[in-house]
Amino acid sequence: DLGLRSLEDLTFAHFAPEMEQIVIAYYEIMTEGDATGQPFTFPIPTVNITEDFDWDSRVASAIFDNAAKVGSSYFQNFIGSQYLRDPANGERHPNPDAYAPGAVRSMCCRLQLDLRELLKRGNGLFGSAEMTGSLGVVTINMAALGYRFKGDLDGFTAELDRLMDIASSTLEKKRIFVQSMYDRGLYPYTARYLPFLRNHFSTIGVNGMNEMVRNFTGDAHDLTAPEGIEMALGILDHMRARLVGYQARTGNLYNLEATPAEGTTYRFAKEDRKRFPDILQAGSGDNIYYTNSSQIPVDHTEDPFEALELQDDLQCKYTGGTVLHLYMSEKLSSSDAARGFLRTVLTRYRLPYVTLTPVFSVCDTHGYLAGEQPDCPECGSSTKVWTRVMGYFRPVDSFNKGKVGEHRQRRHFTEDAAMVENLFDRAG
Repeated sequence: DLGLRSLEDLTFAHFAPEMEQIVIAYYEIMTEGDATGQPFTFPIPTVNITEDFDWDSRVASAIFDNAAKVGSSYFQNFIGSQYLRDPANGERHPNPDAYAPGAVRSMCCRLQLDLRELLKRGNGLFGSAEMTGSLGVVTINMAALGYRFKGDLDGFTAELDRLMDIASSTLEKKRIFVQSMYDRGLYPYTARYLPFLRNHFSTIGVNGMNEMVRNFTGDAHDLTAPEGIEMALGILDHMRARLVGYQARTGNLYNLEATPAEGTTYRFAKEDRKRFPDILQAGSGDNIYYTNSSQIPVDHTEDPFEALELQDDLQCKYTGGTVLHLYMSEKLSSSDAARGFLRTVLTRYRLPYVTLTPVFSVCDTHGYLAGEQPDCPECGSSTKVWTRVMGYFRPVDSFNKGKVGEHRQRRHFTEDAAMVENLFDRAG
């Protein structure tokens, strides 16, 4: 008996136990996988971690048990991202430009939409989340730019501007085409829930910024060096400012994304090798690729906290979404281990979006195996090794050649390295 006089007095709060049951059941199924132990790669849930998040609840335990074993969730950071750190004394102050939980939507693997832009158009936030998205993404090959304009920042910037203008023009043409198809009734299902497209963003992204720095500086620096990070930050700021100009000129929304580029990273590298045989690339032989967006080289460190420190400022520059995948060598020992690691990451760093990504293997007969085990230790049969190709989990044997090279080259983090004591040792 809830003591209510009518059904109209019911609120969502009255159904909290049922909501918890649904979430726990969902995560238990995602953690268990299918009948042979293969994971369910979709849907990809996003967990908003706010300062009032209950880390010790039954729901949280189900979430972190899943994160430790198969890493289904993305975690959106509404704790550390809300503050700026004073470089002089290390003290934290509120960040006036921080995303608020009610003003951002995450879609698919990393696309994030700042709903505050909708407010500027006279739209209220309530109800807008279901009426926005991205109409298209154009990814710019930053590695080739660095090679073509080695040491010439003015020439580099002028060519980047030209390519961005082409990207904007292409996206505007696509918007007109999609709108005309919509108006002609050729998207009947979409039209049932989406009354207009004016709240949809046009997205421009980057790929291969690490190789951009290497080629531009003659391999003197990369994105693990202060000089490389400073260059990348300046370029991303320049791109953000230019997107604001497109937005003002066209009246359409624009954002900057660290595009996943699961296939593009290999295609860019393969085509560039034909045009520029001496260009610096990641990987070797036929397994060449460009490092994703503005990420550090995959073989740079086994220390997750070093990776986080190198990426924190860069990850905060994107207005259309980015993510840092914390690739673990195998599952973590417990939900408490995953909870402690993620709590440290999300409270000490500002980057907006992270995952735990443990590598695991699955035998058709014996099921889940921790870490990369190409052959089952029980029966000797071949297994499927699973990890994130970028946004979502796939078997490694389905990767393109570039992604295979990236996986082989990657230095994975370990649970021991992820313990908070190591962070304090670094600080000390």
